[in-house]
Amino acid sequence: MTDTTGAAPLLGRTALITGSSSGIGAGVALAFTRAGAAFVIINYPHEAEAVAAEAVAEEVRSLGAKALAVQADVSDEGQVTALVAAALEAAGRIDILVNNAGIGHGDTVEDLPIATWDRVIGIHLRGTFLMTHAVLPGMYAAGFGRIINTASQLAYKGAPGLSAYTAAKGGIISFTRSLALEIGSRDVRVNCVAPGATRTPILDAVPADVLEAIRAGIPIGHLADVADIVPSYVFLASEAGRHFQGQVLSPNGGDHFL
Repeated sequence: MTDTTGAAPLLGRTALITGSSSGIGAGVALAFTRAGAAFVIINYPHEAEAVAAEAVAEEVRSLGAKALAVQADVSDEGQVTALVAAALEAAGRIDILVNNAGIGHGDTVEDLPIATWDRVIGIHLRGTFLMTHAVLPGMYAAGFGRIINTASQLAYKGAPGLSAYTAAKGGIISFTRSLALEIGSRDVRVNCVAPGATRTPILDAVPADVLEAIRAGIPIGHLADVADIVPSYVFLASEAGRHFQGQVLSPNGGDHFL
């Protein structure tokens, strides 16, 4: 078995991270590389993110690992199939899957376009299912796998104007728990990270007064940086997290107690 202890807890591992051209996904890609991952697949949703995705891939390479950037909309079954096939062709296996792709949209329920609801649910929840569905057979065959799903503390708190987002994140947590029960004694673990408010591009459109109200409600007094969030992913991907199954880790500064 590959040694995943000590200073390089992910030594030799291959990871596929959806939505990793920026924000938490990009941070996880780099953190995995620093933790010893040998190959990191960067996923991005559309051509507008291609340059950013390749920049993340190049930084991974500069740290000594192999990297591949692949465009795919994770809510589309055909594109998911192609993404996983490209990853397997390049790397030979997928040890770690991080389902991180997501979008945000603010609207009250009565004003929320149905197409927008479908899109938010599609990327977050359908995407998590499709990616997991595609990689599980290989993990079962290899006798090893780590799946980490990005949820949110808002799945527990709720948030006005974010019904689609919070519903999707709540669904991801429930999906994770059901899959954990299915997996049983296999050496495949599935868990969630549910970050609190984090300084990423998804917050760019949030008014300053709203961000200040969020900050004021966090006991430690500030929003998270990506660096505050990614250690939870490294832990769950490593052997140190081997006894975690169907769990939610929530680095949120005390904003919500799970």
